[in-house]
Amino acid sequence: MFRRRTALSVSATAALLAATPLLTACGGQAHPGAAAIVDGKRITVAQLQAKVRDVRAAQARSPQGGQLITNTGRLSLATLNGMIFDEVLARGAKDAGVTVSRKDVQAWRGKAEKQAGGAERLQAMWLQQGIAPDEVDGTVRNQLLLDGIARHLGADRGKPQGQQKLARSLARTSRSMGIDVNPRFGKWDDRQVILGETKDPWIAAAPVRQQT
Repeated sequence: MFRRRTALSVSATAALLAATPLLTACGGQAHPGAAAIVDGKRITVAQLQAKVRDVRAAQARSPQGGQLITNTGRLSLATLNGMIFDEVLARGAKDAGVTVSRKDVQAWRGKAEKQAGGAERLQAMWLQQGIAPDEVDGTVRNQLLLDGIARHLGADRGKPQGQQKLARSLARTSRSMGIDVNPRFGKWDDRQVILGETKDPWIAAAPVRQQT
């Protein structure tokens, strides 16, 4: 199953964010305070910082906090990558007529929690990848949207051809959205649908697989 790595390999250093509370350029255009512009919508540095702080606070509360923080050392880049991908995925799902209900999310999450050994265990597993507890439902929703888009395309996610078909579809969506990232954070790659130095942010193994 496809899994979006919203935090997954993660993070441009808190120092980067702390050093740039107000950015004045984005892809050569003047977008004060913007980390990225996606389809004309601003993703602000403040929004990015808030998400990074949320993850770090949750990690700090964990008994393995030090190791979690070390393992997600590029969290801000991966978080921005996930925020941009959220927008691409939402547009792709809308274009494909794919919707996900709260009931769908709760059903998927319930199965995942059972497999993981409980809600806390599942949250801890996602936290290892830089996903805060209050972001889990959004992450699950994205998995279901990816599932729906794949079905719409007739893409078999278990085969390379199916993965490539889904990737091409999302790449087309990405190109249509005029994604413009502040150069201090890197450059968006429409072809791979990722931000700069991050790796495979949306096709990755989840900590728990849903049984079908």
